[in-house]
Amino acid sequence: MHRFDKGDRVSIDIPDKTDPDFDQWHGETGEVVEVIEDDAGDSTGDERDSVILRVELDSGENVDFRWRDLRPAGSA
Repeated sequence: MHRFDKGDRVSIDIPDKTDPDFDQWHGETGEVVEVIEDDAGDSTGDERDSVILRVELDSGENVDFRWRDLRPAGSA
């Protein structure tokens, strides 16, 4: 079971302010439109890393994120 599924509303919450994507995406909201699985969890030892969440932002742009950069929309 994934933390987020297709159709979930999410908020982009990149915890590291030095992350190159922080300024561009942090605080944006959108909807998960696709859940893609890969083998990244084999390298990190965390099976959650084997999921890429494609988010259609409210602006209409599609961007891929890992679980750690997303929160349910409206959560603090």
